[in-house]
Amino acid sequence: MSRIGFIGLGIMGSPMAANLARAGHFVVGHDHKQPAMDRLVAAGGPGGRGRAAPSIADAVADAEIIVTMLPDSPQVEEVFADIRTARLRSAGSPAGLYIDFSTIKPETARSVAAAGAEIGLRVLDAPVSGGEAGAIAGTLSIMVGGEEADFDAARPVFEAVGKTFALVGPNGAGQVVKAANQIVVGGTYALVAEAIVLMERSGVDARAGLDMLAGGLAGSRILELKRETMLAREFKPGFRIDLHHKDMGIAISAARDAGVALPMAGLVAQLIAAARAQGYGSLDHSALLKVIESLNGTGAFNGQI
Repeated sequence: MSRIGFIGLGIMGSPMAANLARAGHFVVGHDHKQPAMDRLVAAGGPGGRGRAAPSIADAVADAEIIVTMLPDSPQVEEVFADIRTARLRSAGSPAGLYIDFSTIKPETARSVAAAGAEIGLRVLDAPVSGGEAGAIAGTLSIMVGGEEADFDAARPVFEAVGKTFALVGPNGAGQVVKAANQIVVGGTYALVAEAIVLMERSGVDARAGLDMLAGGLAGSRILELKRETMLAREFKPGFRIDLHHKDMGIAISAARDAGVALPMAGLVAQLIAAARAQGYGSLDHSALLKVIESLNGTGAFNGQI
């Protein structure tokens, strides 16, 4: 079992750190919110496998593996600068592996990996999919960019927090695959929303209709998990519109860098931007249903507003 310094104990990071502690790793976590660190301590149990650190430097001081789960590229760059400073000040630091679970720009992942190599850190970008529910259950999908030997060294960490994980290419590749994932997820939510609106406006039992769709070729994980809450207009965030908006910006930027045209991705990005502009940024990304409803000049067709 490893000594892990974990920075970023938010909606996703908190249950991931807890699962690492339950798997037997010794996890020292840091977050700017004290309740998040308290949850890690509680998850570590009487054996003390979860501990709170007052600073990033304290979190990584004796770590064999450093982990971050942060909102965006600027936060990763800022935290990595602190990690770099702490490592340079502690020449005897055992940490040799840095896993970033954040969803960031591919170019940021590549630059962090290059900077990490300068101070003896082997870096993996490892964005995840599965939302809060997957983080809690330890069933995340993890898309990893980096070297094969480093991926193999990180397996015990991935096994504690995920169900499926794979090395998809060099540094930055994990972020490209995550961008592709977010295109498909956002597009699927938009299409499910349109299907609901069509059925309800046509006087069809949308619940029965979605049950049929879920059992056929149109079936998806989104239909499996989200059709009931979408029909009920319950949009408690598992993954917020604000974060998906950020991710679509990454996807569009990656497409530009690759020189490819992704017209459907552009449309999905605009729908998500519309959701954010309409004040739904803090809601779950299934709230794209509200945007499709607004395009049709009304609220929910099942009588709700």
